[in-house]
Amino acid sequence: MTSSPPPQEPSGPAYGPFAHLTTPTAALYREIMRVFLRAKERYAVHLRPEDVHAALPLDVRPAEAETVAKALGSLSQPEWGNLRADPDTARVTAVEDFYRKRYVYQLTQAGEAAEEALAAYDDALGRRGSLQAVALHDIVTQLRALLVLAAEDEPDPAKTHLALDGLASRFAALADNARAFMGSLQRTIDLHDVSEEAFLAYKDQLIGYLERFIQDLITLGGRIAALIDELADRIEPLLSIAAAREAADAAPEAAGSAQHEAHERWRARWAGLGDWFISRDGRESQARLLRGRALGAIPQLLAVVRVLNERRAGRSDRSADFRTLARWFAQAPDDDARHRLWRAAFGLYPARHLTVDADTLAARTAHPLPAATPWAAAEPLRISPQLRRTGSYERRGKPRRVEDRSAARARLAELAAKQAAETAAARARLTTDGTVRLSALGELDPLAFSLFLNLLGDALATWRPGLEHTVATSNDGSMEIRLTALGDGTTAEIHTPGGVFRGPDHLVEIVDLTQEIP
Repeated sequence: MTSSPPPQEPSGPAYGPFAHLTTPTAALYREIMRVFLRAKERYAVHLRPEDVHAALPLDVRPAEAETVAKALGSLSQPEWGNLRADPDTARVTAVEDFYRKRYVYQLTQAGEAAEEALAAYDDALGRRGSLQAVALHDIVTQLRALLVLAAEDEPDPAKTHLALDGLASRFAALADNARAFMGSLQRTIDLHDVSEEAFLAYKDQLIGYLERFIQDLITLGGRIAALIDELADRIEPLLSIAAAREAADAAPEAAGSAQHEAHERWRARWAGLGDWFISRDGRESQARLLRGRALGAIPQLLAVVRVLNERRAGRSDRSADFRTLARWFAQAPDDDARHRLWRAAFGLYPARHLTVDADTLAARTAHPLPAATPWAAAEPLRISPQLRRTGSYERRGKPRRVEDRSAARARLAELAAKQAAETAAARARLTTDGTVRLSALGELDPLAFSLFLNLLGDALATWRPGLEHTVATSNDGSMEIRLTALGDGTTAEIHTPGGVFRGPDHLVEIVDLTQEIP
């Protein structure tokens, strides 16, 4: 067995451990490195070529172990440095064995770092992301913990730093996953990353998933915005405490600059959190944009389903047919070919393909004509007027009974009227006679409560620090809500069949725009 001599560890920053990715046998190299990573998890330090050959998956395992030995020699050469080769002296039993080149291999620090980077790359490239409603609940919990710490005279540094760190990590995960999910959702709508069968199989779960997250974002997004607003004047000391704790381990000569840099980082994170949930200076918040994008994705998904169903039903696109025919005419070599194409596409002869009546069949039986007889030389055909007018033959016999669909139409009209009446009743239930407290709304049925949550979410999405009054309109333009903050610290309770909705009390005026007189 021949192999390269033992290399030395590469010194200084280099990118040689990534060089094997550009070779024709990159797939084999990647699998060999994965074998070493799995061996490291089992605390195996050195591997022989035959061990690596046996551990490779069957679909990439070479027939000869010598191929793996050569690949190991390449990975251990100084220019790459993914592996380290050491002489295998454990199996030397004779002088001849000592002079024969045998090596055992182990991961180098550079090779392991390269594999970690490639794993992170593969994970980021293949991640579809998700809309995390759980992260919204965690953000609410962390903000409430910060409110408790802000009320203390001397907040505990460890608790403050842990609360801020937990808040920042959950928010970063939410933002990253939401961005990745919306990108993968658009690719799904465009059918780039999924087959038609897979899309049709999970479309219902995807639409339901979007609807649930939108509902959670409406309810929790407004609560998060209110908590951020409540912390606006008290967050600065907590940020200073967290920055000081981070800079505690810095060198004495760099302690001041380290604390200042940490403080600026925490300020930027807090500002990013506020921008994500609160609309400011005419700019919509990221939460509101995400909700709008998710809402817009639902009809897009339904449109894709409709197009796929039409495609499966075999509907003909006449414009596409004519464009294809025009290309054929343009590609025809001469006029004779174009005339033949015209006759094949629009010619009406020979005429025997037409459906004829009984008299014509009797005449043809008495005086048969060859199939090649031209149209002009043949006897005239007696064709049903219905066939000439519509293309459908008028068959003799009793006509089909006209199906009575009046009952189905009446049922659909009844359902539409019922839904319109329920929606109108919900709007009438929510409409206030002037300005009232939220606590005065009383008990709401599920439909009215759902409409109320949508209105409240629209209003809270426009809220920003220092604002005491806001006005918002529902997405369909049928209702308007005017919300005013109260400073008395009271809590409003709205009872529903599903539970009790609680929150800070506000002055509210809800107007039904469909009933307003211009």
